[in-house]
Order: sequence, then C-alpha cells, then structure tokens
Amino acid sequence: MIPLFPIPEPFVRYLAEYHAQRDYFECHEIMEEYWKEKKEAAYEGCWLVLIRIAVMQYHARRGNGAGARKLLAKATEEIEPERMDELGLDGRRLQQMLERRRSAWPSDGDVVYDDFNLPIVDDGLLEAAVRASEAMGARWLSSGEDADESVVHRHLTRDRTEVVEARQASIKKRGL
Repeated sequence: MIPLFPIPEPFVRYLAEYHAQRDYFECHEIMEEYWKEKKEAAYEGCWLVLIRIAVMQYHARRGNGAGARKLLAKATEEIEPERMDELGLDGRRLQQMLERRRSAWPSDGDVVYDDFNLPIVDDGLLEAAVRASEAMGARWLSSGEDADESVVHRHLTRDRTEVVEARQASIKKRGL
C-alpha cells in the first residue's frame, strides 16, 4: 500500500513516540501542532483521531478511566477508515480495535492500560517510523509498562503557561 501523499514528518515522529517511547503526551503535542497548522487539510479528522488515541492511552496508563473512555468514544465515533488507509494504516482494523476496546471498557473501572499498537500497513511508513525511533535511541514496540514516571506523568513536567493564558483569553473574549 502506498499513501496518497508524501508522509508528513510529524506523523512519523508521532508513530515513533507512540510505539517506541510510549510518550503519549508528546504524541499529542506533535500531532496537535501539525493538526492546527493543517486545519483545512483533507486529513484533519485523521489527525484529530490520532490525537484522541494518544490522549486515551495517556489517561488509561495514569488510571484516569473517565478521561480514557471519553477520548475512546470520540475516536470511535470520528474515525474515517478509508482516510486512515490513505495514511498507511489499516483503517478498518483500527476502527474494529477501537470498537472492541469500547466494549471492553463499559465503565471507568474497566479501563486497563495496554500498548494498543496502531496497525501500520505501509512498509515505507513503518520503515520511517522505526528509523525515527532508532534515531531517538528508543526501541520500536517497547512496552509502555516500562515507561518511567516522567513519561507517565508528562503533563506535570511541562510549562503549560501558553495554554492556560489562551484559555483565559478565550473565556474573557466570550465575556464569561
């Protein structure tokens, strides 16, 4: 399978972080920045689903069942399998994986972390992601169970001043 366009470098970085470092917060940061830049792109929905999957994983590993289930529901409802196919993933299989997980997590207490590997079917995409993981000194398909606390709780180590200020400005603009 050949993606319909050149593979975006942020997508490759996302896949490397996701499957090698298991740094789901960083995945979210990478893809959110790209998604915001490419707001009108045909793949906007795909990028958003990938963001939601990373954040779902982040919450699941940290024991936030409510947050994980919320993101899982959104990703399951929004996924466009045909578009995911065009990105080099098996979109139908990913959709089925999300649906199975949603059935397995009927309540917040049922959320259990596992690595939830994305079904990459394009050989070029897989090769690029593996090379990127090696370049960062990480092992492809590492276990997220082995991640250190700084990765598991990444949001606690990041300066989120810009995000907080943007939220406050938005609230002020709406007159709340």
